[in-house]
Amino acid sequence: MKFVQIIEFKTSRIDEFNALLDAWVEKNAGNRLASRALQARDRDKENVYLNIVEFPSYEQAMDNSNRPETTEFAAQLAALCDGPPAFRNLDLLNERTFQD
Repeated sequence: MKFVQIIEFKTSRIDEFNALLDAWVEKNAGNRLASRALQARDRDKENVYLNIVEFPSYEQAMDNSNRPETTEFAAQLAALCDGPPAFRNLDLLNERTFQD
């Protein structure tokens, strides 16, 4: 079963955050366990963002979380945030794609 993690965070340094994220994505090409990621900005809360990350399974997401490089990367991102992130861990029950 696919697994989705939603990470809500607040930062006034989104450009630095995304530069670090882009560098990590490039550095880990071919070794990533996530299959898809989206980033969104909350229109109603200033400097609040959500990263929505999809994994093939919960187990692969936990393998990713337990990697030392993921722990180090998360600490670097947290240093750019205005407080701790909030996590939502979700089993994906249904998926639809609409093409009109």
